Amino acid sequence: MAEIEAVSKGLGATNAESRLPHWDNAFEEPSQAAAILIVDALEINRRVLNAMLKTEEYRIMEATRPEEAMDILGQQSVDLVVVDLVMPGMSGPDFCRVLKADRRTHLIPILMTTGVQGTENEIAGIDSGADDFLLKPLKPALVRTRIRRMLRNKALTDSLDEAETILFALAKSVEARDNYTGLHCERLAAYSIRLGQALGVSKADQLALYRGGYLHDIGKVSIPDAILFKSGMLSNEEWLIMCQHTLRGEEICRPMKSLAPVLPIIRGHHERWNGSGYPDGLRGEEIPWLARILQVADIYDALTTARSYKPAFSHQHALDIMLEEAGRGWRDPELIPLFAEVTRPAGDPTGSPWPADGEMQNSLENMRRELTK
Repeated sequence: MAEIEAVSKGLGATNAESRLPHWDNAFEEPSQAAAILIVDALEINRRVLNAMLKTEEYRIMEATRPEEAMDILGQQSVDLVVVDLVMPGMSGPDFCRVLKADRRTHLIPILMTTGVQGTENEIAGIDSGADDFLLKPLKPALVRTRIRRMLRNKALTDSLDEAETILFALAKSVEARDNYTGLHCERLAAYSIRLGQALGVSKADQLALYRGGYLHDIGKVSIPDAILFKSGMLSNEEWLIMCQHTLRGEEICRPMKSLAPVLPIIRGHHERWNGSGYPDGLRGEEIPWLARILQVADIYDALTTARSYKPAFSHQHALDIMLEEAGRGWRDPELIPLFAEVTRPAGDPTGSPWPADGEMQNSLENMRRELTK
């Protein structure tokens, strides 16, 4: 166990983001060779694998111990790991468990090899998280075929991760079109999570609220600027088009399986407690729980932010309006008072309970790391 903890600590968080592929440099390195890390204590085994793979344009790295492998993983991008079942200090299965337990490495495919015969060894390897298992002596054609298949799957996984990154960038671009919203997405994520924590929602739901803070209005990318930024009242036809942004946002994010918990937030954050909201006219507890939480945060931010049609209201004035709307039947009658309670300033009751934007961004980034572990 001590060895596992030591290896896990060896994967430095500071370099984690820089070693991951990003969608914005995908066109700069179209022919970047896949990186394969061979972890084996015996030099002869590493030489054999190198010889088998030399016909392909792979970038091969080598490590003799798991600790050394973790140093490499913490500093460089790796697309596949080949590890032996038996190693000094830590077994191959234990090493697999360390990689699969860490969010920074859990998507890297692992090919385990061994010269030790026995079905129980293959079971132990697969059970520990290895994606494939080969017995020695290794057959070159089989090794190359398995590795090509695993790298294809890894490339698909990377493309899905990049697609999610693009969606978040698109959501930020929607926000950037409006000079009045500023750091609206960041504030919404922070407010929502704070209320969610007060309600005791799960870590998974907090992560959905975080993502919902950024993606809730992504459907506005389909709304014409003439409607989105109109200074006067919208006509009935224009209002119907504006109301479509919740449905468009759901459609945009639906293909991403990881965003499934966020879809009810995107679709339902403009519903009203008395059924007068949109797009589905839901009422009361028919409105998804997380959508209600984010809606409270969204209303608060709209009230406390200067817009073209209004000044920024104080914290207390915003709460007074929200409580009045709850009494009118528009908002969840339990969530609004709770939000008022959890955001009560320690000193001046008219002051803001929130940190400055820079501090909030740092706090939110730390929270994101915790939620995605």
